[in-house]
Amino acid sequence: MNAERPLPITFPLHGTRLIEASAGTGKTFTLAALYLRLVLGHGDDGDHNNAFHRPLLPPEILVVTFTEAATEELRERIRHRLAEAARLFADPDAEASDPVLAELLNDYREPEQRARCAQRLEAAAQWMDEAAVYTIHGFCNRMLKQHAFDSGSLFSLELQEDASDEQQQAARDYWRTVIADFPVSAANALQSDNLGNPDALLAACRPLLGLREADPDVLPQSVRHWLTLTGPQADTEQRARQQLAAELPDFLEWVRAARDNKWLNGNSYRTNSLPGMLQTLQRYANGERLNDKGYETLAKFSHDGMKLTKAGQAHRPDFAFCQALDAVMEGRANTRLPRTDLLAHAAAWIHQRVDKVRRQTATIGFDDMLSRLHDALHGDNGERLAEVIRTQFPVALIDEFQDTDPTQYGIFSALYGGREADLADKRTGWFMIGDPKQAIYAFRGADVFTYLKARRATEGNHYTLDKNFRSAEAMVAAVNHLFTYSQEAFGDVFMMDNAIPFETVKAQGRKEELLVDGEPKAGVTLWVDDREKPVSAGPYREEQAARCANHIAHLLNGAEQGVTGFRDDDGFTPLHPNDIAILVRDRIEAKAVRDALMARQVRSVYLSDQDSVFAQPEAFDLLLILHACAAPESDSRVRSALACSVLDLAYAELDALNQDEVRWEKTVEQFHGYRHQWRTQGVLPMLRGLLMEFQVPARLSQSLDGERALTNLLHLAELLQQAATRLDGEQSLIRYLEDAVESAVEEQRSGSKESILRLESDDDRVKVITIHKSKGLEYPLVYLPFICGFRPADKNKPPLRYHENDHLNVSLEPDDSVEHKADHERLAEDMRLLYVALTRARHVCTLGLAPYIKGRGKQNQLERSAVGRLLFGGGVANDGLMAALAPLACDAITVMAPPDSDLEVYRPTEQAMTLSDELRLPARQREPWWIASYSALKQVQETLAPADPRGDQLAEQHNEDSDPADVDQPPRPDSIHAFPRGAAPGTLLHDLLEQAADQRFAQTLAEPADFDLNLEEKLRARGWQDHSDVIRDWWKQTLRAELPLAEGRISLATLNTYVPELEFVFPAHRVKVAEMDALIRRHIHPQHPRPRLEADTLNGMLKGFIDLVFEHDGKYYVLDYKSNWLGADDQAYTRDAMTDAVLEKRYEVQYVLYLLALHRLLRSRLGDGYDPEQHLGGAVYVFLRGLRGPAAGTVFDRPDTALIEALDAQFGGAHAN
Repeated sequence: MNAERPLPITFPLHGTRLIEASAGTGKTFTLAALYLRLVLGHGDDGDHNNAFHRPLLPPEILVVTFTEAATEELRERIRHRLAEAARLFADPDAEASDPVLAELLNDYREPEQRARCAQRLEAAAQWMDEAAVYTIHGFCNRMLKQHAFDSGSLFSLELQEDASDEQQQAARDYWRTVIADFPVSAANALQSDNLGNPDALLAACRPLLGLREADPDVLPQSVRHWLTLTGPQADTEQRARQQLAAELPDFLEWVRAARDNKWLNGNSYRTNSLPGMLQTLQRYANGERLNDKGYETLAKFSHDGMKLTKAGQAHRPDFAFCQALDAVMEGRANTRLPRTDLLAHAAAWIHQRVDKVRRQTATIGFDDMLSRLHDALHGDNGERLAEVIRTQFPVALIDEFQDTDPTQYGIFSALYGGREADLADKRTGWFMIGDPKQAIYAFRGADVFTYLKARRATEGNHYTLDKNFRSAEAMVAAVNHLFTYSQEAFGDVFMMDNAIPFETVKAQGRKEELLVDGEPKAGVTLWVDDREKPVSAGPYREEQAARCANHIAHLLNGAEQGVTGFRDDDGFTPLHPNDIAILVRDRIEAKAVRDALMARQVRSVYLSDQDSVFAQPEAFDLLLILHACAAPESDSRVRSALACSVLDLAYAELDALNQDEVRWEKTVEQFHGYRHQWRTQGVLPMLRGLLMEFQVPARLSQSLDGERALTNLLHLAELLQQAATRLDGEQSLIRYLEDAVESAVEEQRSGSKESILRLESDDDRVKVITIHKSKGLEYPLVYLPFICGFRPADKNKPPLRYHENDHLNVSLEPDDSVEHKADHERLAEDMRLLYVALTRARHVCTLGLAPYIKGRGKQNQLERSAVGRLLFGGGVANDGLMAALAPLACDAITVMAPPDSDLEVYRPTEQAMTLSDELRLPARQREPWWIASYSALKQVQETLAPADPRGDQLAEQHNEDSDPADVDQPPRPDSIHAFPRGAAPGTLLHDLLEQAADQRFAQTLAEPADFDLNLEEKLRARGWQDHSDVIRDWWKQTLRAELPLAEGRISLATLNTYVPELEFVFPAHRVKVAEMDALIRRHIHPQHPRPRLEADTLNGMLKGFIDLVFEHDGKYYVLDYKSNWLGADDQAYTRDAMTDAVLEKRYEVQYVLYLLALHRLLRSRLGDGYDPEQHLGGAVYVFLRGLRGPAAGTVFDRPDTALIEALDAQFGGAHAN
């Protein structure tokens, strides 16, 4: 029976475990199901206890993924799952078609069980806004802030995304601190090696930043040795220069004779090259620095390097400088700059300096969030920090774990790895979910080797999801067949020493079936183009784009005719353009296929998260327009603007403006108006007005790609408006745009989130998307027209990255061996990228194959591409592709010649559009709406203010110095009464008790050493270290003190069930404060005078934070700490004095609102079983300085239920829970 149950039901919810989920196998579904079980505490069936040791709630379950979008999707999926399950469990007779929910319902059959489950699930669903679903960076940042003392971090850190300014300054500091001490000879050598200034040094070492490959405090031995050699080498070169300068005229005479008599080797000293070579000699004699190529020329004139013909051997020159050049060349070989070692040291030094500066300025970057938490967990206080975080999050689910890296893995290993004691009693859980076949983000720092390390570490605790729910059966069968065939025919399909084997998956199938021209299609179609000669990148791209676009136009025309689309039980649905995706590697491929689609009247949209709007043609045109608007008196600038493609004036119109002076003056005046509008209203209104006057939107809307251009223009205008708030004047804004355009073009990618190209339309269009961006998405039809392309590792284009012994190496001076290793890893990742691309399709994936070559040659290089490696292993003849693929053909895979690429135009049916009548919205007067807290309800002419998390706490300390006290009697210095008064001391006392609650009162009291140490640091930081002994005794007394309730007493240390700092928010719709005040006065101490609350209206939300909510003997209480100073000794804290203080400060308003919040919470959680008389215990107000007083520093009150229910009605209790 157990074997047939789905994995999400049988999965053990404790220990360290790894789930591998192939594409489309329900990874997110499984994660949500595990979350559901953790909330329910499910899994103890007697024979196999797979449950966590206790049920959990959303704030206790850590879920980590790698993008903001993924966190939002996960949060909503989990919320939906909890709510769906809650609805089912609330129905005693419910049945579920979902296998997971069906199993859970079967495991909780009793009505009482289901009712409890429904309440818990509903509460968890409502609590999902507080759920711990974070990105890895978000999680690290929160931990650093929440546990600042344990992690050695600051409470408040400013995010600084871009570290370039700090890195540049650090590079200059490195230059002044380290390089400036180098001898002049070394400085000259750096100059010759293109490292002659701090910016060049930073650019060269940037690939090594963060790798920590060198000790920043010690210059490498190889560099120190090199520095000792540069001086003698410089002397050798100086002597050579002097000898060359003296002998050069005679040598030139010899060269002329050698040239005439053919003494020089013609290949080494070509007639057209010889003048330049001699010019290099002259430059060297003049003292100029040469690059490596210049020294190669010098070597040809050294004694050993000179190449002569047989006739020339008898005339070998006997110049002294030739011998001197031999010494120079030998010295250069022995004194070559240890470039990599120097750059590794510079990178480590710069990284250390940036980190130091950021700590000093309380700033942090995204990478810093990870590295600081990692270092803290592996530091002296690491185990305590890990224990605190484990207590906060006993279970962690890490999604997309194949995208991890060594730092991230180090963090979670320190938190949850190797916890034998916890594993034995099932007190922690660490569940990694991923698919190594989809590890495609090495360029972002993801490291599949780290995943494999985790895989080895969890040996024996691996689980696999083996059923595909995304794709049709034919598509799943095709992918299974392709990779199984390659694995069997060529071995190690993913090129990772069989560490990533391919396992076939089963198919759930789909209800709908794709028909093309009325016939079903195979899952994968291979367009095979056999030819005698290989095809290079340009022609391959052009031909495949045309074939792909033509085929799509044919399909869409078939959809118009009703023969291409999807058939299911409900009928036939024609194919739409947005059912189709074309996956590409870069913008060049995207442009090729989009141009081909446009030629066939098929609209498309390009989805990329890399392209910058500043690199688009519209940015260049906008620069011309801004120049003209800023300087309309310049005819040339106005003419340039008018001629740009955005304004697109016809040539005849431009010519007419040149010929007609009146029209020209009118146009210039128009641009003067734009400048005036720019200066008075801003750049955005000016640009919008200009575009409308030149009818740009109307014209662009008529062209296929016009929406893209218009979107770019409006996007740029918004960015300029934002920048204008920081800049002064037109020229500074123009300079900003010029710099942004220049940077975007140089870097070929977006510099910030704001500048990433926006989607021009979500209309019905074919989607052109990069393979990387498509990960996690799915489309009915997918095309891979350019799948034969590849980007080989090139030793002439460092840096190259490769792994040895699971360690990442970055080579700045790669040789053939490094190039081979790096290219092997490149091809391995391309194989994973191909897997991702193939598994995006629901029904059909089409690939364009040809004998592709990169560069020139007679034989194709398909074995260097992923699809070639998959299909052909070590290679295939140019005209042998079709024959080699014959064994692959089956029902799921079609192997065919490429289709016709003749121009077929898409002709959609014209659809008449009827505009609806104008919608007139009724006028509605706006009313004030805000979020208020108790602290906003004041009795002295104070306006209602927005809620502050500390608002209730700060309210009690307002004007504390005027509290009643016997000023003639000073407090004893060794008592709590001598502790400073005011907001800051009160906040500290609150924080200490909150921290004790977070760590559990009883545990803190049992193990006080760490708490006392933390206390000492806090007091010392505020200059109150003289009160250390008093506060140390005070907090222990506070936790042990017996506080009176209506019946009996409790102490904080003996509480079992409680929640500190419980936040509540509930609606307040036009609540009259005066009426609420009167109601409270009638029920609480009606004869006792107190200040009146200001007559006002609460309209919006009421928000607050309750210091402590606890349960005792089945009743629930609110508890609030008050640090008010009532007198110089314990006797000042009588029950009457504290009651007077409560009413004087209007704390009774606070506690009835807290009880109202608790009343609503209990009503929601306990449902029909809730009875206020039975469950609502009351309010406990603890005066922290009076715990030794006659009343134990406590005011207890249980207001009448009638008051709570009347307030509930005032606040709309019939509609809010």
